[in-house]
Amino acid sequence: MNDFTRVEGVALPLPIANLDTDQIMPKQFLFGIDKSGLAKGLLYDLRCHPDGTPQRDFIMNTEPYNHARILVGGPNFGCGSSREHAVWGLQQGGIAAVLAPSFGEIFYYNSINNRFLTVMLAQDQIDQIMAEIATPASSHLIIDVQAQQVHTASGKSFPFDMDARQRHMYLNGLDVIGASVGMLPEIKAFEQAHFAANPWARVMSPA
Repeated sequence: MNDFTRVEGVALPLPIANLDTDQIMPKQFLFGIDKSGLAKGLLYDLRCHPDGTPQRDFIMNTEPYNHARILVGGPNFGCGSSREHAVWGLQQGGIAAVLAPSFGEIFYYNSINNRFLTVMLAQDQIDQIMAEIATPASSHLIIDVQAQQVHTASGKSFPFDMDARQRHMYLNGLDVIGASVGMLPEIKAFEQAHFAANPWARVMSPA
């Protein structure tokens, strides 16, 4: 079940430190003019041989991890270039959330702006979760955003903190555009006050 309060499902362990956005979404998949068609590129160089056939020993190509909803990663997940396609590719590939000890800053804010859930836990907590989900029978996780808790199949729970803006946007189903629309009264009030104090700054339409 996945709604505005939680994400749950199979969790994929991917203990790679500094997994950058070039690896998450390689450059050859960035030629589209919209957001579509990025699932194929997700972690392509890890999932596939150069000829495009699956790397059968890569965990993401095995049951049940080929149906993962949650990715558990290493430190500095999503570092590197600022490509927003990395977030879109994860979403299109069925991943609804990433747990990691830390995130690349631009990736983190791209995730918030696209209502993609990123959760930071201490390295020892990530290690415990990794060890548990490495066994297919215990690979199921629940991320309760409302309660800010991660629950494992064995009954362990790990609390986490969230940025207030991130939590508000996630629980209310908002991307950055939706969040901006929700602030229209404040935006209009600022605009009116600004132009009242600086009338010369208003661009006048030609008569």
